[in-house]
Amino acid sequence: MKAISNINKQIFPQAIFGILIVVFALGCERLDEDIEPATFPNTAEVFIDEFSAGLEYAAFGDSKVTAFSVDDKTSYEGTIGTSSMRFDVPNEGDPEGSYAGGVFRDLGGRNLTGYNALTFYAKASKSGTVNLIGFGNDFEEDKFSTTASIKISTSWNKYIIPIPDPSKLTQEKGLFVIAAAPEDGKGYSIWLDVVKYEKLGTLAHPRPAILNGEDVISRTYIGITTELTGLSQTMNLPNGADQTVNTTASFFSFSSTDTTVAKVDGLGNVSVIGEGTAKITGKLAGEDAAGSLTIVSLGEFTHAPIPDKDPANVISIFSDFYTNVPVDFYNGFFEPFQTTKGGADIVIDGDNIIRYTDLNFVATQFSQPTVDASEMTHLHIDIQVEDSIQDGDFIKLELVDFGADGAFGGNDDTGGSITFNSPPLETGKWVGLDILLADFDGLGSTSNLAQILFVSDATISTILVDNMYFYDNSGSSGPPIPPTTPAPDPTEPASNVISIYSDSYTDVPNEGFNQYGAATFEEVQISGNSSLKYTFSEGDGGNFQVIELGGDNQIDAEAAGMTNFRFDLWFPNEVGGSSAFLMKLVDIPGSGPTEALINVSPSSTPEMVQGSWLQFDIPFTELENNGLGGKSNIQQVVIDLLSSGEVYVDNIYFYKDGGSACEDPTVAPPTPTQDAADVISVFSDAYTDIANTNFNPNWGQTTVVTTENIAGESTLKYDV
Repeated sequence: MKAISNINKQIFPQAIFGILIVVFALGCERLDEDIEPATFPNTAEVFIDEFSAGLEYAAFGDSKVTAFSVDDKTSYEGTIGTSSMRFDVPNEGDPEGSYAGGVFRDLGGRNLTGYNALTFYAKASKSGTVNLIGFGNDFEEDKFSTTASIKISTSWNKYIIPIPDPSKLTQEKGLFVIAAAPEDGKGYSIWLDVVKYEKLGTLAHPRPAILNGEDVISRTYIGITTELTGLSQTMNLPNGADQTVNTTASFFSFSSTDTTVAKVDGLGNVSVIGEGTAKITGKLAGEDAAGSLTIVSLGEFTHAPIPDKDPANVISIFSDFYTNVPVDFYNGFFEPFQTTKGGADIVIDGDNIIRYTDLNFVATQFSQPTVDASEMTHLHIDIQVEDSIQDGDFIKLELVDFGADGAFGGNDDTGGSITFNSPPLETGKWVGLDILLADFDGLGSTSNLAQILFVSDATISTILVDNMYFYDNSGSSGPPIPPTTPAPDPTEPASNVISIYSDSYTDVPNEGFNQYGAATFEEVQISGNSSLKYTFSEGDGGNFQVIELGGDNQIDAEAAGMTNFRFDLWFPNEVGGSSAFLMKLVDIPGSGPTEALINVSPSSTPEMVQGSWLQFDIPFTELENNGLGGKSNIQQVVIDLLSSGEVYVDNIYFYKDGGSACEDPTVAPPTPTQDAADVISVFSDAYTDIANTNFNPNWGQTTVVTTENIAGESTLKYDV
């Protein structure tokens, strides 16, 4: 237990202090090599009827400081007139302190290298558990703190606290520490006697551990420092039972398999300094410790974008760029179902970041007071997924309002949720989510907001979170969100498609993607995939653009049996209630053009939203009902945003229903196992085939038969 800085130190009046003697030597000179290193007393006794010389008692600051006394009527030996240490544990709710405990220390220090255990006798007024007992706490460094919890009964029993490595205790100040809380809300008394250090020849089978003996893998970044926890030593006692003590890194020696990636200091702090993988292990007194930490460094850390909202329009829950409201916790652990670990516990280059691991669900709560976001329009969260995102993976955000009573669990609590997957979520990249509060279905009020929850599927387990705040965007527009992942790959087989623009198919010829209109055009690459980007300036004449196939390249979608028109859109700019986008399909037969408008707005299907790929799949029957006179001479696709801003367009094609995409096999079929003597083979590399076989006789069919090599195996392929 690390003592806090404002400990109220109560010095035991019976403590016996050593005498400090200062000797001045004048007129004489000593060489450095004549100076012998200081030695410290090896006094073993802490308390045997009285305190050993030099000892003082200091109570923990939040304990009941009057809980300790010397009892002259009770002792292990049982003789009236001898003494024991007594702790009177307070009842729950005692205004003078919630528990009993403190430290017995010798400020000069003692040499305990000749002993391997702290031993003592103890009993209590009723059976219970002493939460913490041991040595090494000195209200300074607590460098060699070693503690355990023990079961205590109403009769005297001897207890042994093994020293993990006695060679380290050359000047130990913290000779004894104890802390005990009420049992079932009730206080009780504890007596201790014959407290001393011993050299026992019956301690055996040391089994040190780090990280509770687990092999932990941590994906991290340059600049992050992680403290090794779960440090312990287990020894077999004379009675055959094991005793495990919790201890500190100072007893251990640590090593890294690659110090250019991660290094570890004597206090168990692991610093990531390079990209790559390094395994951290430990030893204690020459014994290998169970458990390890494998650092997987992803290199330099990319910080989330700096928020650009006016602080006057922001209520911040977690951000280094704003003043945050009081937060109850960033990880309210809800037993027994929650597995999520972590919270607001990492700092990179001065930037505080929330990191959750083993995520299933987790809550950030800010209920004292609740947040009145009734004047806010959006919730912003920067999130980075560290796991590979598979199809179906998701992160669900839930927002909870505690209602007018401002308390959890009342009848007026309301909540709503929104689910995100890929896109916009992307592995290893920050994604800024700007969510309209009105889009949280079921959220009846935003006047007493108190919780933000993250809920994950089984695959996404590690995420980073930063810049979590509410903001008012009613008078301004947010930053654009360009796509960082391409539109989803189409799944229609190429034989069923006529493509105008897509990397997945062979496109028909055209005369340009920017004919006639004033909007600017460029072809951009998004993670290796080509996409069309159009920029519109409100007020310019001819604020549209045309993909012109030309008369020679007109598409006869009628003869080809096409049934649907498909395209993908991404709107990087904020979408408001008046936002609209038009896609016009133009058929130009000899009798004159006909056209159909496809109107995209915040109320269309799919809904026009910012920062997400939207897939539109329009049946020709719907286009014909909307003005398209035919589909035999399709020549133009017109694009019009009806306002200033940008739009990305991809996968523009016609297709017909029916059929499915086929993939050629890449693995050879299994080799037959029948004996060749029992086989007559028509076609097989495993046997001798009969001669003069015709695999495609001319019966008027259109089937094409070829012989393909698949992984070294000859295979017949039929195209029907």
